[in-house]
Amino acid sequence: MLKYIKKYLWIGLLGSLFMVGEVLIDLLQPRMMANIVDNGILKGNESLVWSVGLRMIGVVALGGTCGIMSGVCVNICAQHFGNDLRKACFGRIMNFSFEQTDDFTVGSLITRTTSDVTQVQNMVAQLIRGGVRCLMFFVAGSSFLLSMNVAFGRVLLCTAPIILIEIAIVVKRSGPLFLLLQRRLDRVNSVIGENVAGERVVKAFVQEKSEINRFEKSNAELVDTQFKVLILLSWMRPIMNIVLNIATVAVIYIGGREVAARNMEIGELMAAITYLSQILNGMMMLAMIFQTITRGVASGKRIKEVLASTPAISDGGMIDVPLRGGSVEFKDVSFVYPGHRHEVLKNISIKVNPGETFAIIGATGSGKSTLVKLIPRFYDTVKGSVLIDGEDVKSYRLETLRSRIAFVLQKSELFSTTIRQNILIGKEGASKTETEKAARAAQAEEFILEQPQGYDTPVAEGGMSLSGGQKQRIAISRALIKDAEILVLDDSTSALDLGTEARLFKALGEGYGKLTKIIIAQRIATVMRADKIAVLDRGEIVGLGTHEELLNTNEVYREIYNSQLKKGSESA
Repeated sequence: MLKYIKKYLWIGLLGSLFMVGEVLIDLLQPRMMANIVDNGILKGNESLVWSVGLRMIGVVALGGTCGIMSGVCVNICAQHFGNDLRKACFGRIMNFSFEQTDDFTVGSLITRTTSDVTQVQNMVAQLIRGGVRCLMFFVAGSSFLLSMNVAFGRVLLCTAPIILIEIAIVVKRSGPLFLLLQRRLDRVNSVIGENVAGERVVKAFVQEKSEINRFEKSNAELVDTQFKVLILLSWMRPIMNIVLNIATVAVIYIGGREVAARNMEIGELMAAITYLSQILNGMMMLAMIFQTITRGVASGKRIKEVLASTPAISDGGMIDVPLRGGSVEFKDVSFVYPGHRHEVLKNISIKVNPGETFAIIGATGSGKSTLVKLIPRFYDTVKGSVLIDGEDVKSYRLETLRSRIAFVLQKSELFSTTIRQNILIGKEGASKTETEKAARAAQAEEFILEQPQGYDTPVAEGGMSLSGGQKQRIAISRALIKDAEILVLDDSTSALDLGTEARLFKALGEGYGKLTKIIIAQRIATVMRADKIAVLDRGEIVGLGTHEELLNTNEVYREIYNSQLKKGSESA
C-alpha cells in the first residue's frame, strides 16, 4: 500500500518537520524555567524573570503554531491517502467476479472499505506525527537529563525497559484481537445489510424476533471482543503511571541530595523532573501509537487481501471493435462453480443466429441462468467455449464485450435516483426520445406517466416504492436503451401478467428486430413464441426446436406444458 502514500509523502514529511520544531521548543522550556528560578527568583533578579518569562511565552506560542501546522499537514497526508486507498478498494471490488464478491461477503467488503481504511489512515497519521514526537523526546530528552546528572540516567535505565516490555506484551496479544474485532464487525454489517434489504420478507414471514436475536448474537460477539481489547489495554496506563511516579520520586531523592550538597540548583532539579516526565510520557504515548499500529496492521492485512486479489475474470482480450451481428454459440460448454464438484452445465452446444429470439426453459436449478451468465463473462467456462460472431468471448476486451450485451437479471436492481436516471444507466446522455422509446417498448411508459413527477419521480432505495412488475419494466427499459446487439432476459418478465408480457414481446419484434434476444423463463407462455427453444434439465440440453416440434417430440417440454396450460388454452 506504500504506493498510495508516495505522492503525499512530501506534506507528511513537512508535518514531521513542524513536529520536530514543536518538540525542540518543548525541550527548551525546562531550561528556561530553570534559568528563571535559579538566576531570577533565587537571586532577586526581577528583570531576568520578566525577560525570560516573556521569551518563554513567545516560545510556547511558536511551539503551539508548529503543533497546529504539523497536525494540518499530517491530516492532509493521511486523509488523501485514505481517500485514494478507499477508491482503490472500491475500484478493485467493482472488478470482482460474482464468486469473488460471494467469497468475501458484502458485509466484509463494506467493513474493509470503510472501517479498515480508517484504521490504516489513523496508523499513518500516528506514525508520521506521534512517532517523531516520541523518538525525539526519548533521544533529546535523555541527552539533556544525562547532561545534568549521570545518576538520572540510571533511573531512566531502570524504568524504560519496564514500559517497553509492557508495550511488547500488549502488542503481541492485541494483534489477533483487533483482527477478530474487524471480523465481528463484518458479521454485524452483514446482518444489518441483509435485514435492511430483506425487510419486506422479514415482515411478511413475521421473523422480526428471529432476526433481532440473530443481530443480538452477532452484536454480543462484537461487544465481547471489544471488552477483551479494552481489558487488555486498560491496565497499561495504571502501570505506566506507577513507573512514572516511582521514577519521579527517585529523581527528586537523587536531585534533592545534590541540591543539599550544593552540586545542583533547585531550578535544574525542576528541569530534570520535567525532562523525565516528558521522556516517560513520550513512552506512554508510544504505547498508544503501538495500539494504533497494531490495529492498523490488522486492518491493512484485510485491505491487502482485497487489493491483491486478482480478478477471476481477466481482461486479456485484444478485440476492441463492436460486435458485428450478435450471433451466440455455445460449443461443448461445461461449468462448475468454484469450490464445488457438481457440474452445473454439461457439454452444452447451441447456436443462436443474429436477430433470432431464442428461449431457454427448464426446472429450477437446471442451469438456465448460469448458462446465459457465461455470455458477458460473469463467469468463465471450465470446458468448451462461448462464441460471439465466431470469436471466443475471451478474445474481446471486457468493456467492449459487455457494452454490446444488454442483460436484465432475475432481480431487478434499481438505484435511489429518478426513474429517468435509472433508465439512462443503460446509455448515458441518451435523448428524451430514446428514453421514452425504450420505456414504451418495455411497457413502462403508462405507469411512469402516472407517477407524481413522471420520469423524474424519485425511486426509493432498492426500488421499494415500485412493484415487482414495475421494477422489471424499468430494468428492461434500461437494457433496450443500451442499443446493444444481444439482449438477455434472465427470467425478468416473471412479475408481468401475460397480457403485458405479450405486448412487450410484440414491441421487441417490431422495434428491435435486429436484436438477438435470449430469453430465460419458467413459464411456457413466455417461450412458446420464440424462434427456437432449448429445454434444459439438470445441466444438459434435452430438447431443441420450435414450440410445436418440442410439444410433439420432447417429453420434458410436454410435461412442463401440461402442468402449466390446459389443452386447448394455447394462444397464438
